[in-house]
Order: sequence, then C-alpha cells, then structure tokens
Amino acid sequence: MVDSSQPNQPIQNYEVVNPTLEQQVAQLLPSVSGYGGNLRSTNTIIPIVDLTTAAEGSTLPLDLNNAWDFATGFVHTNNATNDVISNTGFWKVGLLYRDENVTNNSVTILGRVFIDDGASEATVWQMSGVNSGSANETQTSSTEEFFVFLNAGQTLKAFSSSAKSSLNLWYRQVASRDGTTTQPLNFS
Repeated sequence: MVDSSQPNQPIQNYEVVNPTLEQQVAQLLPSVSGYGGNLRSTNTIIPIVDLTTAAEGSTLPLDLNNAWDFATGFVHTNNATNDVISNTGFWKVGLLYRDENVTNNSVTILGRVFIDDGASEATVWQMSGVNSGSANETQTSSTEEFFVFLNAGQTLKAFSSSAKSSLNLWYRQVASRDGTTTQPLNFS
C-alpha cells in the first residue's frame, strides 16, 4: 500500500461523485459537458478552475448587470390594454399601479400584467378590488419589480380597467433567449 502522506509518491486519482458539482461544471464549461468521464481529484497540487460568474465571462455582479440604463423602455396604460414587450428573452420589469376612488359593486380586475401567446394568457401580476359603490374610497398604489421570459410569439401586455386607474411599466432586457446576459447600455 502506498502512503500518500510521504513525499515523492506517485499521483493518485480519486473519482468524485457529486451530481451538484457535475451539473455546475456542465453549465459553466459547456465545451466539456457530455465528455463521458467522471470528475476526478488528485493528490497533486494543480491550478484551480474558477467556477464563479467571472468564469462565465460576466464582468459584473448580477445586481449591477441588471441595473436600469438608457435602454430602459416605458409604457403608461390608462383605461386600456397595451403591448409592453414583444421581443424574446429575459426581461426585468418594474411597475407602479395607482387608482383613485375606483368604484363598482363587484370584484373587478383593476390592473393586470400578463403574457399573451395569441391563444392563451398567463397572468404575471394583478390588482383586484371589491368596491362598495361609494366614492369615499382612498387611493391605492402598488410597486413591484420582477423578471419575465418571453419566447417567440409571446407578448407582455398591461391592462388598466378605468380612467381612474393607471399602470406604469418600465423594462429592460437582461438576457437573450439563450440566456446570454445583456450588459447595461454602453458598459464596457
């Protein structure tokens, strides 16, 4: 038996069985994914492979990469349904909903953000209310920030139900459809 603690011993390889680590290597190093072999470690000191976001080619931390910039778009919706985004990819969306004395006698959707593929809809955000019919109700407001993914043929839309309610959305693409991050405009 070889005592690996002694100097000048032959290199010994050890198989590493760790599905999480194997998946991370496959994601961060796509050129070696599916090479068929198992991960191995050795008793020899070797350079470290960086498996952080810097190894992916990102130069910014995620929160800075998703910063608002001059490519930020804006849509105001009031008593209508408007298209917001129709391009594919991952999008950061911020919204401000506000209404003032919206009255009716039933449950109603006051504001809504949804993905439409032409055949069906998927709600991403919604403001609903049950009103008494009285005009003595106070103002309502809500702010949100979220991410959406749009595939080909899908559109992000915004709906505001009355002239007394408005929905403001601002948006910025943060990654392409294939997941390649989109850095802030003019960042180098």
